[in-house]
Amino acid sequence: MNLRFGEFIPYIPFILQGIPVIILLSLSAAAIGCVLGLICAFAKRKGGIGGGIAAAYIDFFRGTPVYVQLCFFHLALPQLLNFNWPGWVSCIIIFSLNSGAYLAEVMRAGIDGIDKGQIEAAKALGVKNKDITKDIIIPQALRNVLPAMFNEFIALTKETSVVSVVGMMDLMRRATIVQGSVYMFFEPLTLVLISYYLLNKVLSFIGSILERKLKYD
Repeated sequence: MNLRFGEFIPYIPFILQGIPVIILLSLSAAAIGCVLGLICAFAKRKGGIGGGIAAAYIDFFRGTPVYVQLCFFHLALPQLLNFNWPGWVSCIIIFSLNSGAYLAEVMRAGIDGIDKGQIEAAKALGVKNKDITKDIIIPQALRNVLPAMFNEFIALTKETSVVSVVGMMDLMRRATIVQGSVYMFFEPLTLVLISYYLLNKVLSFIGSILERKLKYD
């Protein structure tokens, strides 16, 4: 075996600088996806044209690979529209749309899990529908599905490993640069594997604490 971990050590900080890129992208996409998921969950419950559009959107983004979506949005559409946008814009849009599609069903389950008696009691007291939605349905739905949302966030951090295809300086992109510079492959990819594993272990630990706290409350 021709492993050169000693020579690789100076490149470790450069590769690890990709971790904040992953976290920031995942947080941004998860936040936007949460809003999209809520909108789609209410649209599907209401039905009609809006429900049909929401169902089609969810079906499309859950039925196609995120890698293909990202390549299509960043490479194919600009050719059609004769306009280029930065890689980070493509990443946030695609990952937000993906997150929204998956969270929509999670949100719908959370809404369905709310005690109908609370809503009926609020209506009997003359509370407006928008206030019922804002003060009763949304807070309880989010509380019900928070563990599932956190799991989606963890999955999102793993899916971001494809963003190097559009030039984002994440872990994989930085590892590829090191590979091309010093012709090491095992060492940088091992660091990337360990980094993703530890990152998601930390996030899983935070998620388990959050879930226990919600059960306790």
